[in-house]
Amino acid sequence: MEYEPVIGLEVHAQLLTKSKMFCGCSTAFGAEPNTLTCPVCTGQPGSLPVVNRKAVEFAIRLGLATNCRIAPYSLFARKNYFYPDLPKGYQISMYEHPLAVDGFIEIINRGEKRRIRIIRIHMEEDAGKLKHGETPETAPFSYVDFNRTGVPLVEIVSGPDIRSPQEAGDYLRELRAILQYLEVSTGNMEEGNFRCDANVSVRRRGQKEFGTRTELKNMNSFRHVEKALEYEIRRQIAVLEEGDEVVQETRLWDADREITVSMRGKEEAHDYRYFPDPDLLPLHIDEAWIEEIRKGLPELPIEKRARFVREYGIPEYDAQILTSTKPLSVFFEKTAQLFPEPKTVSNWIMGDLLRELKKDEREVDQCPITPDHLAEMLGMIKEGTISGKIAKDVFEEMYRSGERPAKIVREKGWIQIVDEDEIAEAVQRVIDANPKQVEDFQKGKEKVFGFFVGEVMKVTKGKANPKLVNEWLRKKLMR
Repeated sequence: MEYEPVIGLEVHAQLLTKSKMFCGCSTAFGAEPNTLTCPVCTGQPGSLPVVNRKAVEFAIRLGLATNCRIAPYSLFARKNYFYPDLPKGYQISMYEHPLAVDGFIEIINRGEKRRIRIIRIHMEEDAGKLKHGETPETAPFSYVDFNRTGVPLVEIVSGPDIRSPQEAGDYLRELRAILQYLEVSTGNMEEGNFRCDANVSVRRRGQKEFGTRTELKNMNSFRHVEKALEYEIRRQIAVLEEGDEVVQETRLWDADREITVSMRGKEEAHDYRYFPDPDLLPLHIDEAWIEEIRKGLPELPIEKRARFVREYGIPEYDAQILTSTKPLSVFFEKTAQLFPEPKTVSNWIMGDLLRELKKDEREVDQCPITPDHLAEMLGMIKEGTISGKIAKDVFEEMYRSGERPAKIVREKGWIQIVDEDEIAEAVQRVIDANPKQVEDFQKGKEKVFGFFVGEVMKVTKGKANPKLVNEWLRKKLMR
């Protein structure tokens, strides 16, 4: 391509605290609208905010895990704008003095490590949520739910280091994994716990100056982020090719039409009239507290990836997939401990299990199959109780019903045939029914052997032991 995209991402992640950023209201998701509010989070006159210490601790954990420097001094500011879901008319955020700066995340792109800088991580409170609608009985309406108002957030701002939509998706997946491993956020995009805005521009290859950027909003999945960036890059290139200039603006992703549409002119920092919040003291972070938090950090995705390769002997690609979320890594490790053939376990998880989960849009912690059920099934294959072909049917039934494999096999009559007389009889029937193929094989057409194996497995409904089938076919065909 003659043009090169330049992408930076701003991610808002909801912190997994029980109470809000500056008051004691619950952060529970799904409560009746406007039932989790108080004078502080709704900005009533005379109410005073108090900083949630646990939220600060979670933000420091994230800063350390993303190789940031934790600022000894940070300051809350008021970000002024007026919108129906912002009851105070301003948002408490951080501006000139963020909590963490100068970090990075490593991603693997086409087998190579790429370092994406983290410019800053700062804390802020969330706004409420608007609901727009229309019914046959009513005129168009807009409701506002203030339950989410005041929920603690961190905003993670990347450097303009991302050079493709795929890299943007890889960065977001790695960042979400870090948040989940730290147990500071669920990273659930559907519930709005992990939200992304993207700044994107294009420039001619070799050009040092950045082009005019647009900001993209309203992307609620990794795939939407990638598709929105792909579209916007094409749009900006077309604008430049026609001799026009890209306008700096905020654009929304329309997922139904798969296009971006103009929303408003892009605000600059001065438009928000930031100033220090007079009700909140500056944060002075003690170095001893930082070190205490650092010592309590769990094993992070990049560390777990390296350990899986080292301890389990699986390929780096497998380790990358298996550590992409914390629940998936736990599922693999528990199964591999129960059935100590890690590559076999990896193959079943990365193939059959992830395919079913993707089809149903489920996460692994919602999976009906447990690690001990999968390990039990793999043991049955190894012991010869069931064949690999039958195991596919057992797996599907386990996923559908959640039953143990031994119970399924017993009830369905799927136990593998290992009786040599029975297998020999089935082999003879297939040979007798296919004289032309017998002649072809005996003339040296070795590929026909696979046909005979398939026919015997059909006759035995997939229950014959494949090794014995091969042995008896060789015996009878080589006569």
